[in-house]
Amino acid sequence: MEGIWVLAEHTAGQLRRITLELLGKGRALADARGSRLVALVLGHGVEPLAGPLAEHGADGVLLADHPSLASYGVEAYTHVMSRAIHEHRPWAVLVPSTANGRDLAPRVAARLGAGIVTDVEDLWVEGEQLVARRPMYTRKAVGTVAFVGDGPRIAVMLPKVFPPADRQEGRRAEVRRLEVNLETVPVRTRVVERREVRRERVSLVEAEIVVSGGRGLRGPENFALLEELAAELGAAVGSSRPPVDSGWVPHDYEIGQTGKTVSPTVYIAVGISGAPQHLAGMSGSKYIIAINKDPNAPIFQVASLGVVGDLFEIVPRLVAAVRRLRARA
Repeated sequence: MEGIWVLAEHTAGQLRRITLELLGKGRALADARGSRLVALVLGHGVEPLAGPLAEHGADGVLLADHPSLASYGVEAYTHVMSRAIHEHRPWAVLVPSTANGRDLAPRVAARLGAGIVTDVEDLWVEGEQLVARRPMYTRKAVGTVAFVGDGPRIAVMLPKVFPPADRQEGRRAEVRRLEVNLETVPVRTRVVERREVRRERVSLVEAEIVVSGGRGLRGPENFALLEELAAELGAAVGSSRPPVDSGWVPHDYEIGQTGKTVSPTVYIAVGISGAPQHLAGMSGSKYIIAINKDPNAPIFQVASLGVVGDLFEIVPRLVAAVRRLRARA
């Protein structure tokens, strides 16, 4: 089971989109090296995921199935993943840059003495080296990093950077079960409660269009303007940090250095000044539309289109314009 590995994240019995993205990139890397692509799955009752993983490019599937892995727990997951990598020695491991992946990957790397690169937006093979590209200094620069040595190489991959792997119906993979023994693993944390912020539309990380608000909205009640625009566009609603700190919206909305990283096709920044911490989470968007009354706001430096004016006048007009266009379609 050596080769290129992908840590497969899943929710409610379904593979997450970022897993499909990593399978596509992993397939390209495996083909470049003439090796196998293997999906590592941790959880409980995960055997049904082997079929979809095979159909999306995996040559092999490693199942770590145990009741203690049903929910993410740092000690158990670190132990199982570290042991699997130590025993099977993959050339590289691709990990999703999600809340769990960002927590797990550094711990595994430290335990194994492995090389690790985070926030990876591209990855390729040069000879016998694995080379990664990642944004640095809140996206003010881009660094190219090469892994050195013979140890495992762990790359924590950003979402919405690679296209999902195509599905090949009926494709099969070799499936193996890992032996999971957690009796000697000291567990110092436990899941007390899990709360999910339910969105009526697409999730923030996976949205093609994101409408995001900042301090310029003046209060929580005015996020209704963004919700209305997002409903017309089929978009997700996000936020910069100040509205989150003020309690206007849940932390799940936050985009930036201390929140989520998004890379939608269109990002609409409403009343956001454009602090470096916020830009770090959204400057990878393909098109950025900024609405702000301050013509010198830093957000205009990265915007594809800038609108200077009162958002409380502009956003309702934008909603009305979108409705007119939809009515004609």
